[in-house]
Amino acid sequence: MPRARFILNSPEAEWLEADGLGGFASGTVSGIRTRRYHALLLSATTPPTGRVVLVNGVEAWLEDAGEKVALTQQLYAPDVLDPPAGLCLTAFTHDPWPRWTIGLPDGGTIVHEIFLARDSGETVLRWDVAGAARPWRLRVRPLLSGRDYHALHRENQVFAFHAQSAAGNVTWRPYAHLPAISALSNGFYAVAPEWYRNFLYTQERDRGLDAIEDLAAPGVFTFDDLASGAAVMILRAGDGLSVRAGPHAGMLAAYERQRRAAAPGLAVAARSYLVDRGAGLTVLAGFPWFTDWGRDSFIALRGLAIATGWLAEAEAVLLEWAGTVDQGMLPNRFPDDGGTPEFNAVDASLWFIIAVHEFLEAAHSHEFEAAHSHELVQKRLGDAVMAIVEGYAAGTRFGIVADVDGLLRAGVPGVQLTWMDAKCGDWVVTPRMGKPVEVQALWINALRIARRWSDRWVSLEASATAAFAQRFASPAGGLYDVVDDGHVAGAVDASLRPNQIFAVGGLPFAVLDGPIARGVVDVVERHLLTPMGLRTLAPTEPAYVGRYQGTPAERDGAYHQGTAWPWLLGAFVQAWLRVRGDTGEARREAADRFLPPLLAHLETAGLGHVSEVADGDAPHEPGGCPFQAWSLGELIRIQRMVQIS
Repeated sequence: MPRARFILNSPEAEWLEADGLGGFASGTVSGIRTRRYHALLLSATTPPTGRVVLVNGVEAWLEDAGEKVALTQQLYAPDVLDPPAGLCLTAFTHDPWPRWTIGLPDGGTIVHEIFLARDSGETVLRWDVAGAARPWRLRVRPLLSGRDYHALHRENQVFAFHAQSAAGNVTWRPYAHLPAISALSNGFYAVAPEWYRNFLYTQERDRGLDAIEDLAAPGVFTFDDLASGAAVMILRAGDGLSVRAGPHAGMLAAYERQRRAAAPGLAVAARSYLVDRGAGLTVLAGFPWFTDWGRDSFIALRGLAIATGWLAEAEAVLLEWAGTVDQGMLPNRFPDDGGTPEFNAVDASLWFIIAVHEFLEAAHSHEFEAAHSHELVQKRLGDAVMAIVEGYAAGTRFGIVADVDGLLRAGVPGVQLTWMDAKCGDWVVTPRMGKPVEVQALWINALRIARRWSDRWVSLEASATAAFAQRFASPAGGLYDVVDDGHVAGAVDASLRPNQIFAVGGLPFAVLDGPIARGVVDVVERHLLTPMGLRTLAPTEPAYVGRYQGTPAERDGAYHQGTAWPWLLGAFVQAWLRVRGDTGEARREAADRFLPPLLAHLETAGLGHVSEVADGDAPHEPGGCPFQAWSLGELIRIQRMVQIS
């Protein structure tokens, strides 16, 4: 049913519609764009990268007998709302896609809905009047830019306003180097070029970034006969003037509704992050500003595809990435401009091995391999796993190598290698050079998994496991965060951080058990647990920062110095259950304690999704990316963990 409380309590909550190519549409419940990334047509020119904003939004209104009723509201600098009185919003829902209900002066309503067709990347806008006593006429002005999605657009002399048109269908090409923009409609188009200047994006302003934009409005669409049916506009990258908008929109809506109805629980949201790359698939780390990052992809894949049973998709992602192994490493990031991949991650390749293991286990239990050339797939994945383990054991980039004690040493000055990777200029906020605790847990798991293909790793795994138990236990309780800190033998970083939880949970094999494992879980729960995730640093530590806010430098400084991360809850809940025997009673308690805050969060920030981070201090306001892949993936895994069979 309609969720009108969003209008009253969360007007800046954000909705997302994603295609399978890396493009998307997004905005807010209020309809006011608050980010440079909010747009109705944002396309990936080289999927999943090369994203460009083509249509930022629309200005829409109803007219009758000289009276005008606004259906959209805009915010201009310095802080000017137009119209100032706002809209008569009576309801909003984002299920199955965003839909607003607006009251009209004659007692009728108009319902406005937006959805993105996953396979084609077309954005469909519909306006449907009900119960109106007057013959309202709808007018819609598309607001265009044509820019990189990280940039902003300003008025200029180059923008091409002219269009090709046929009835209600129009194609513009504002800039020669970008795709054409088509608007297909069942209305009529009139040329009326204007610049709309100084839109203000408050989220960008509050993040200390440029926040002002000018948009071009080439003309106006008019829909005269709303009483006989919905007004339809379809936005697409490229031309296509021969398409009839009404029937095409109906076909897309029926297909999308059927597909979304067939996906249970959070599966529709999960599918948003699985996108094309090359001949295969990859996982976007988050919307609106991330592309595919190695570490994020493999962590997220476990929940988004393997836990949801989308094994064909999981296989496609893993095979696509398996072909990128270089010197025993997988890329951590592919630059947006198609430049040289970045390999600055010690853990990304190890998380790939974890994902391979869990995929093969799931494939076996579902007899998936029988239909999918399992032997060939297992060989390709196994070759990648062995290349990684061999590369790490012998030594590769950034000083990554198995030390004499079997543990994995990594790190060079000026490079951030672990998931705590904030860097501002030359300042690496958490260098963690030496032997980070979660890297050892990943390494030991990787060696154990590699034994699926070769027993040659048995001895090294035994050495690493023994060294871990001997070297990481802290007299203060829990585990050290880094041993041989800064590559100084015997030096330790005793900062109280959540990374130690991976020695007990979050990975297929626990590195510790018994009382010491229970001690790790208790220390993490006592000092780091929040309703929105684990803090990255305990409040008792001198470097703790409780709020993730301010300028980019201030946010980078807080990112892993106290900010809470929802994705870490997956490892914590699994560890919490393991040290309690994973009983039915423990699962029920975990479900009652740890799930409700995250489920409530699904309706407050990125609707239907989980944010990247939250403040370490109460009330733990969400921040960062509002649609984060590994946050949602770990929520899905937690839901599976606490199920009672």
